[in-house]
Amino acid sequence: MRIPNLPLVAVAVAALTVLGFSVVAKPAPSAAGTASPVRNIVLVHGAFADGSSWAKVIPLLQAKGYNVVAVQNPLTSLADDVAATKRVIAAQNGPVILAGHSWAGMVISEAGNDPKVVGLVYVAALIPDKGQSANDATKGYPAPPGLAQARPDAAGYLSLTRQGVDEDFVPNLPASERAVVYATQGPWNSAALADKVASPAWATKPSWAIVVNDRMISPQFERDAAKRIHATTTTLNTNHVAMLSMPREVANVIIDAATKAANK
Repeated sequence: MRIPNLPLVAVAVAALTVLGFSVVAKPAPSAAGTASPVRNIVLVHGAFADGSSWAKVIPLLQAKGYNVVAVQNPLTSLADDVAATKRVIAAQNGPVILAGHSWAGMVISEAGNDPKVVGLVYVAALIPDKGQSANDATKGYPAPPGLAQARPDAAGYLSLTRQGVDEDFVPNLPASERAVVYATQGPWNSAALADKVASPAWATKPSWAIVVNDRMISPQFERDAAKRIHATTTTLNTNHVAMLSMPREVANVIIDAATKAANK
């Protein structure tokens, strides 16, 4: 068979086809740093809160084209909160950035082992080591003043007093917003403080951390933990619930994680 005048590569392909070989073109390898940013963001609230604690961050992320879902944790145990978070992760179409505030640092450390999760963002959060509970992780650090305002009910569920909300939890917010935070807080089962994270996801996945002037978690713990896990760290001059007091800055950290996690 006569092959017309064609470029050398085309001639080779034609010859292989005649001999019965199939030829499959392979895409050129991607250049380093060109992976697509993650588009799914799952937000996990902490103790004494619900999903509305992310209310100011969500529209900022949505405006940038992200698919955002806030988990509603039952706050009954670490296992229950992890299960609620994993159900939301499972519903996402594609890779996920998982962000957790406060107690939810424990939750995302466990739930973040899901293969869909490609990066973790800790916001004024508990960050456990392998096999640690919240009590274990913070042992040796001074008790923050806000914990004295957490009062148990007959079943052992903790809620913050109005003073605790105003002075320790969200002191930087206007009075009207502090009243909403107090009204929407989620009682937290104190037994969860002893629940342990088996194998924290930060050991194998890139992490970001936001450290604040905290009265609910020791700020020194937050700094030390961020350093221990080699997190990309941002320090904000604000209170415990940074998502409500400095939402744009928190959103920017999450966006940075979504942009860079795929390349780490």
